[in-house]
Amino acid sequence: MATIRRKVIGNQTYYYLAHTFRKGTKTERREHYLGKKIPSDIEQVKKEFFHEMYKERWYPSLDRVKAAYGRELKLTPPSARTEEREKFAIRFTYDTQRMEGSTLSFKETADLLERGITPREKPVRDVKEAEAHNVLFGEVLETKKEPSLQLALYWHRRLFLATKTDIAGRIRQHQVLISRSRFVPPSPVELAPLLYDFFRWYAREKGRLHPVELAALVHLRFVTIHPFSDGNGRMSRLLMNFVLHRHRYPLLNIPYTGRNSYYSALERSQTKKQEHIFVQWLIKRYLREYARFLG
Repeated sequence: MATIRRKVIGNQTYYYLAHTFRKGTKTERREHYLGKKIPSDIEQVKKEFFHEMYKERWYPSLDRVKAAYGRELKLTPPSARTEEREKFAIRFTYDTQRMEGSTLSFKETADLLERGITPREKPVRDVKEAEAHNVLFGEVLETKKEPSLQLALYWHRRLFLATKTDIAGRIRQHQVLISRSRFVPPSPVELAPLLYDFFRWYAREKGRLHPVELAALVHLRFVTIHPFSDGNGRMSRLLMNFVLHRHRYPLLNIPYTGRNSYYSALERSQTKKQEHIFVQWLIKRYLREYARFLG
């Protein structure tokens, strides 16, 4: 977390933005001079401060991942690429659905999506939503359109049309709560301007921010708006991978077994209104996932 430090020299007071972090076994500190008074746009200053730190700490490693991934793809036959994509889609569908309450095991999900074997004595809704998510994931990666409200509504409709027709592709008109979270999503009357700002922000920042940072912020900001009655987490993770794929970075799956740290990072970012908490969590998770490209 960035803190504001005050230094008094003689009769003058000076303000600094400071952040301490661990780098390997060492502790490092970064400071940014604010001036003789705290700026009125301090939150924007904090965002720029962390953005510059990401450029120094994370961007070189993330770019190495992309370069190594690109070299690997060139050496991989098309049939093998397809097989790897299908394996990822199964794992991604299992984990993202499991985090939202699905009762299907990984084996049941794989049998369903690979061989069309419907598991016995499992809710029909879990089966249909797994199938719908798998198909939609493929569509998301293939789309040439830029994210928009219309596209998000279409994706949401595709996800829930077979199970929850009353909410499929519709912005919620009621207040919702998130189980096991202290964060309270925006009220229904706030959603239209928040969504307008979200897609305008994306159009403005998509060429400025690093793709992995952008993917993290897209995920965080969309799920924080929480525009739907259900499926906000799934939609935000789809949008995250849309951004990564669009910029030719390897995709990211957040495993169900690692959900506690994931939910914690989201909640802390949302309740403290500190986006860098989740962004740093996701970047670290991403680099751990693709450490083989950094060796």
